[in-house]
Amino acid sequence: MRDVGTLLEALPYIREFHGKTVVIKYGGAAMDDVALREEFARDVVLLKYVGLNPVVVHGGGREITAYMERLGLPVRFVGGLRVSDEDTVEVAKMVLVGKVNKEIVMRLGRHGQPAVGLCGDDGSLLRVSRRPAPSGEDIGLVGRIERVDVDVLLHVGTDYIPVIASVGADREGRSYNVNADEVAGAVARALCAYKLVFLTDVAGWLRDPSDPDSLIAQASAEQVRGALAGLDGGMLPKLGACVHAIDGGVSSAHIIDGRLAHSLLLELFTDAGIGTKIEASQ
Repeated sequence: MRDVGTLLEALPYIREFHGKTVVIKYGGAAMDDVALREEFARDVVLLKYVGLNPVVVHGGGREITAYMERLGLPVRFVGGLRVSDEDTVEVAKMVLVGKVNKEIVMRLGRHGQPAVGLCGDDGSLLRVSRRPAPSGEDIGLVGRIERVDVDVLLHVGTDYIPVIASVGADREGRSYNVNADEVAGAVARALCAYKLVFLTDVAGWLRDPSDPDSLIAQASAEQVRGALAGLDGGMLPKLGACVHAIDGGVSSAHIIDGRLAHSLLLELFTDAGIGTKIEASQ
C-alpha cells in the first residue's frame, strides 16, 4: 500500500509536467559513483516515459583534472573557474565530448531511451565570447555564453534525450571551456523550460555552508539575487544560473542532493521534495 500511495502522490505532478521541458545539470557524486550513474539514467528515462522532455547538461571537471595530471599539464583555478589555455581546452573537449558525453548517452540507451550527445559546436548550439577574469587575473579560454540556438534541441528532443557537453565556440570558431552550471541555466532560459534542476554534492542551498541542517527549502529569485554578492564557491554559479533562468521565464529551479539515489524523482514527484526550490519573486 505504501508503493500505491507513492504512485498516487506522484500522479498530479506527472499530469502537471506532461509535455514540459526539464533541464537537468548532471555532475558531482551522481556522476562519479557507479551505482548513482545507473540510478540517474533510470530516473531520466522514466521522465521521458511519463511524458516529460528531459534535457541533460553535464560537466566533468574531476575527469578533466585527472587527465591533465596524467599528461603533466598544470591545473589551476581562479574564482572557481579553470584557467584554460589551448591545451586545457583540447583536453576538456576530448574528455567531455569524446568520453563523458558518450558514456551518458550509452547509459540512457541501455535503460530504454535513445539519447543524442551534443556540444556547443553542434548546430551552432552555444556561441560564446571570452569571459573577463573575475579578479583581474587572466583565466584564458573560458567562455561566457552569448547565445543559445535551440533549433537543434527542439528537433533532437522530439524523439531523443539531448545530452549537452559544456564546451562552446566563438564567432571565429575558437573553442572555449564553459562552466556547466552557466550552460544549464542558459539552455533552460532559451528553451523556456518548465524546470531547471541541479544535482549537487550538498543537500541544497544552505544558510550556513558548514551546517548541513540549515537547508533553505524555498526561496524567491529576489532573495537569491540579494544573497549572491555574499556567496562564493560552487554554489555561486548555480544560484546565479537559477536567477538567470527564472528571469527568462523558467517556472522554478531546484538544487538537490545528487548523492541520494532517485533525488531527482523525489524532488519532482513528491509533496515534500528534498532540496531547495527557487521561484519567481511574488
